[in-house]
Amino acid sequence: MEQHLTEIIIFTALFLLVSGMGFVAARWRRPTDLASLDEWGLGGRNFGSWITWFLVGGDLYTAYTFVAVPALLWSAGAMGFFAVPYTIVIYPMVFLVLIRLWSVSHVHGFVTPADFVRARFGSPTLALLVAITGIVATMPYIALQLVGIEAVLKSMGVTGHLPIIIAFAILAAYTYQSGLRAPALIAFVKDTLIYIVILVAVVVIPIKLGGWDLIFDKAQEKFAASPALSDGTLLNANNQLQYVTLAFGSALALFLYPHSITGVLASRNRDVIKRNMSALPAYSLLLGLIALLGYMAIAAGTTPIGKDNNTIVPRLFDQMFPDWFTGVAYAAVGIGALVPAAIMSIAAANLFTRNVYKEYLKRDASDADEARVSKITSLLVKVGAVACILFLDTGFSIDLQLIGGVIILQTLPAVALGLYTRWFHRGGLIAGWVAGMTAGMVLLYNIGNPVTGKLHFAGSAFPLEKLGLDTKMTVYAGILALAVNLIVAALGTVIARAVNAPDGDDTTRPDHYLADEGDPRIKDLDFSPGAPRSH
Repeated sequence: MEQHLTEIIIFTALFLLVSGMGFVAARWRRPTDLASLDEWGLGGRNFGSWITWFLVGGDLYTAYTFVAVPALLWSAGAMGFFAVPYTIVIYPMVFLVLIRLWSVSHVHGFVTPADFVRARFGSPTLALLVAITGIVATMPYIALQLVGIEAVLKSMGVTGHLPIIIAFAILAAYTYQSGLRAPALIAFVKDTLIYIVILVAVVVIPIKLGGWDLIFDKAQEKFAASPALSDGTLLNANNQLQYVTLAFGSALALFLYPHSITGVLASRNRDVIKRNMSALPAYSLLLGLIALLGYMAIAAGTTPIGKDNNTIVPRLFDQMFPDWFTGVAYAAVGIGALVPAAIMSIAAANLFTRNVYKEYLKRDASDADEARVSKITSLLVKVGAVACILFLDTGFSIDLQLIGGVIILQTLPAVALGLYTRWFHRGGLIAGWVAGMTAGMVLLYNIGNPVTGKLHFAGSAFPLEKLGLDTKMTVYAGILALAVNLIVAALGTVIARAVNAPDGDDTTRPDHYLADEGDPRIKDLDFSPGAPRSH
């Protein structure tokens, strides 16, 4: 540990600095009263373009991305680049969805996607399923932020779980106090550090290694020596369909996650969302550069600590840079875990408060009651995330992230399609959710990994030969499960309409999906005490 003393000091200093910012955030843009979900959970719904850009970007590009994407390229090759196209194609698609969700949510005071589903389809059961789905899919994502911190701590020679417990205890404290304002303020520091570190890395490391030609040659040599374990620097015929479906499925899932929606609902108006959807692909450029660190590690001969591939990037920085800069890079990863973990825990807590507690336990809950329950729930969510790391091995928790994408996709018919059409019957959507979730779990159960010896839930690439097709190609399990969901939902809707099954009331109106800041229908943009709210 002594040889990493400089790195530890810089890491700790920057970590404590942003933690202090987290507590100060309670006074940043502070309203008269924080005791409501609109203020604590959505930052007053008043963030402008710059704050929203850093907040949403900091939420989507996490510490896990920083270490796992290049680690995947280091170990498997070209398949790891799937993260780049999916973070490009998603923005034009969500442009069509999130603006409508923002408008209807501001007219009605919705805090969660399940709130919208409850109003749109008049079904508390469907809303409950959407809420539970969001919470379950978010939990492993929070836990995976710890993977990034663990990788950094291991690289500094810090072992044991106590440092991670302390880090998340600090995170829990300032999130409890400041709500969404904390990650919004910290995101400025986090993204600035990551941009500096990556831009320096992609210039300095190739120069030290002898150029990009050498880097790609070394990568190809490694993959050519073990073709059964990797894709190489180019995809092969068997995994191209997996690459396409994984990128497309991941794109569809990205803004269905509750934490992604939370960042968008916190924005001031529709123009803020439009500008962000246009500017956020800049992060995709950064992601492509981050991914290339995996190939640099191959050329540098970097090896992981033990069998933990997530330590590849921290080890690369330790190998190529002086201690002080390595400490800054480590801090960028550590702080990169704090922003998304905070937003995710707030989003999960809001789902429980609005769609479980208020719907089923205390219908007359006041704004203050909601805020208090969400604060407490956000603490419990973080405890659960820490427990995942303490009691499960890292490999298993990473597999859970793949499962999370398959799970959250099952809310697409009710949330995303529901913003455009009321054709689906609530009974059909519930049946579709059950069918899609069941299909997804069955598919994932039947995915093994002969290299690791894991027989079930070992990834998301489902072999089409298991469906009786004469091919070695694989496909993303989430796409197949979503197809089952949509087919069953459509059939269920036709049947329900044929038998005249009662449908729920839709309390939204077409013009609600077009409302913007300043519109008299939007009653919840002024959150000062005594201001009228529509919920």
